[in-house]
Amino acid sequence: MNITIVGATGNVGRKIIEVLENKNFPTDNLYLVASSKSAGSKLKFKGKEIKVENLETFDFSKGNITFFSAGGKISEKYAPLAAKHSTVIDNSSHFRMDPDVPLIVPQVNSNDLKNIKKNIIANPNCSTSQLVIVLKPLHDLFRIKRVVISTYQSTSGAGKAPMDELIEQTKLSLENKKINSKNFTKQIAFNAIPHIDVFVDEGYTKEEVKMVDETKKILDNKIELTATCVRIPVMVSHAESLNIEFEKQFTLEKIREALDNADGCKVIDERKDGGYITPIEAEGKNETFISRIRKDNSNKNTVNLWCVSDNLLRGAALNAVEIAEAFCKNN
Repeated sequence: MNITIVGATGNVGRKIIEVLENKNFPTDNLYLVASSKSAGSKLKFKGKEIKVENLETFDFSKGNITFFSAGGKISEKYAPLAAKHSTVIDNSSHFRMDPDVPLIVPQVNSNDLKNIKKNIIANPNCSTSQLVIVLKPLHDLFRIKRVVISTYQSTSGAGKAPMDELIEQTKLSLENKKINSKNFTKQIAFNAIPHIDVFVDEGYTKEEVKMVDETKKILDNKIELTATCVRIPVMVSHAESLNIEFEKQFTLEKIREALDNADGCKVIDERKDGGYITPIEAEGKNETFISRIRKDNSNKNTVNLWCVSDNLLRGAALNAVEIAEAFCKNN
């Protein structure tokens, strides 16, 4: 199997290399591709250095599977070209809502891989991936009616430059120096910003709309959802507070059991100090962790819970490689 990674030098591209190696994914040749600015640099894979090639001149016929992690504009231009020669797994938002492109989280809807029309498979938004992994086993048992989502998203979800800025702003703040935000609408250090991506209709942001639309496409179009997405001063891992209303009655024991047995989920829910998972503990882990499971006493058949996942892994690189694994298994 010949693998190509477009955007290999970015946060997610590097994580894909790491996941391919950790999973021992069958790779005969690995082609690393990036912009002309990064072309010529070298990255390691299984102890060997691989030279990064220039995207503008790269021959996509070399690969059997091509991962795209270089943003929507690059995917829009180059993914259809790559799809003429290989199966494309795209991490950008560009193809996600295309009716002819399956949007996949393998633990939830791998059957949709049987309906690939453009030779392109879309990887969901990082917050959506961890969300649907949690919702799927609960929907199967109790039928979800409505979900209210509040996210607490790390700076790595916005890229390397915002991560670097968080470090810079933290230093400036501790030194009582003036802060001028470059990658955020307001100061991110020691703050929380209720604004991710651009504003769209009715006061929602694009990130919030993506979570709703993608969840409906992946899981069930009948589920009602609403989201508020917040950027917090954390480097890696996204957290979500979920209020889930079911059509059927449930017990907390059944919910814990369903989540603990679900592929990709792990329940850490002890009702004591520290008996839950936080973003820093989820970093570098493959699981989506669920904590703070409790009944919502204000509404019938409703549960509250907290979930945390490494957004660079579950929300991007890990899910992308698992899509490749599922695709190879089905084809």
